[in-house]
Amino acid sequence: MNPYASTIIIMSLIIGPLLTISSNHWILAWTGLEISTLAITPLIAKQHHPRAIEAATKYFLTQAAASTLILAASTTNAWHMGQWDITQMSFAPSCVILTAALAIKLGLAPFHFWLPEVLHGTTMTMAMILATWQKLAPLSLLTMTAQSMNTSLMTLLGLTSVIIGGWGGMNQTQLRKIMAFSSIAHLGWMITILTLSPKLTMLTFYMYTIMTAAMFLTMNLMESNKVSTMMVSWTKFPMLNTLMMIILMSLAGLPPLTGFMPKLLIIQELTEQHMLSTAATLIIMSLLSLYFYLRTSYQAAITLPPNSISSSQQWRHKSNQKYYLALTITLSTALLPTVPTLAAII
Repeated sequence: MNPYASTIIIMSLIIGPLLTISSNHWILAWTGLEISTLAITPLIAKQHHPRAIEAATKYFLTQAAASTLILAASTTNAWHMGQWDITQMSFAPSCVILTAALAIKLGLAPFHFWLPEVLHGTTMTMAMILATWQKLAPLSLLTMTAQSMNTSLMTLLGLTSVIIGGWGGMNQTQLRKIMAFSSIAHLGWMITILTLSPKLTMLTFYMYTIMTAAMFLTMNLMESNKVSTMMVSWTKFPMLNTLMMIILMSLAGLPPLTGFMPKLLIIQELTEQHMLSTAATLIIMSLLSLYFYLRTSYQAAITLPPNSISSSQQWRHKSNQKYYLALTITLSTALLPTVPTLAAII
């Protein structure tokens, strides 16, 4: 790709979500979403592989449909209320349309079908960006309009996403598809608590971003695309292989790792709001996600494939030092002691 073109695309990819987050007008927010979509589409198709072209086409069509619904919701609200302020979504049909549009953009169930296919068709780096950075703008719009959203509808979307995210990932062998269903399940936790505590939703998103980025960066360095290839990764990166198992346990939300913190705070908030059945459902359905996290970590760090002595002693080239991995892995595993401070802030 031409360096000038790639520079413009990457800058647009950064500016688009930031424009959406910082705007208070629906047209500016919609413009930021469109800039972000148009910037990442050529990056997804950059491989010139049929699967990458298919992923880029699916992503563009889905995001274009969601953007159209956002524009329709904001325009309808402006017709009835006479203003374009994002925080003043008072017309009930517009709120329902907006919820559906942002659910499509985020990949929430039952609008999740595009996410696993798109992540599977692109590279690890692009999959990481799609699972983290590209979700920031839609989630910020949901946070800004949280007071206008229907709590029952958001809870239903959240519970459905947790169930589908856990159920869909159980039978997957491709790591990017597993991370896609993991993303759907984590988004379910965020959406469930959105109308009750928007700050807690954003905190959960930040923790999810750190853990998901650490997992994608680790898989990219180990060049693992399938669960079966992880069985021999211990011969090349023994220490990193063990750390990847810890990151998976953090994604599962097991204490005393970072991933336990947002789930603990969400369960605490739901309990204080007397939503015990919702909290219990989230906890039970999270066991589905725990299954494929445990299966992946078992394949990577515990199970050894049948091999000879010579194959187990592979020649190891000195790999490039990835200093950012140390930071992301530390943050994704060791932030639990900050719970009292973060709870006080929220």
